[in-house]
Amino acid sequence: MLAENERVKVILACFEPGQFIPVHRPGVDLTSVVLEGEGRLVAGEQEMEIAPGATFFVPAGETRGILARTRLVIMHIVTPPPTEADHVQVMAGLQHGSWR
Repeated sequence: MLAENERVKVILACFEPGQFIPVHRPGVDLTSVVLEGEGRLVAGEQEMEIAPGATFFVPAGETRGILARTRLVIMHIVTPPPTEADHVQVMAGLQHGSWR
């Protein structure tokens, strides 16, 4: 975590190849910038490849998930900061070992 207050959380997320954040639908806005590496992004109804320089915004309530193809470094800006309830689907996906 780089910074956090009651309105925003800024995270430097680092993934090794094959690591992922499972597709989920939290109630928070997400703005991200890919700093290093390549991967796959689900954002709403779209699925796309991401690489350095890619920026994306996913509004609250839209599906999102990230799968690293190579070592992947992304800066996430989340507003408002997520709660435990926002991560229930993430935890379930991690337990099942499935990103989708």
